[in-house]
Amino acid sequence: MLRVASMAIHVLGNLLPTAIDAKLAPIANFDFLTNHAHVLLCISRDPGMRLREIAGCVGITERAAHRIVCELEAEGYLTRRREGRRNVYEIHPELPLRHDLEQDATAGDLILALAGSRAA
Repeated sequence: MLRVASMAIHVLGNLLPTAIDAKLAPIANFDFLTNHAHVLLCISRDPGMRLREIAGCVGITERAAHRIVCELEAEGYLTRRREGRRNVYEIHPELPLRHDLEQDATAGDLILALAGSRAA
């Protein structure tokens, strides 16, 4: 029993400084916008962008890009239509942003703020 307690203290003693260091270390890798906002911004720049291109632009997998496009479409922020073998997306900029802090802003406001004159 004493040996188990001694091992536990040893293990915890080795982990504790690491946990403290991790807690005190500055956050170096974060974004101010969600991937959903990034996808919307990419599509605003090129409504005919392929999922592979969207994924590359945002820095996510093609599967994640597909999921996000489907979620944006389900919530009404996008409409997808086929033109030949490609999808073309239409953004509905009049829709409000979802969080309470942004309730007075629309998707179009976000795109204009981030893309400026480059928004479609």
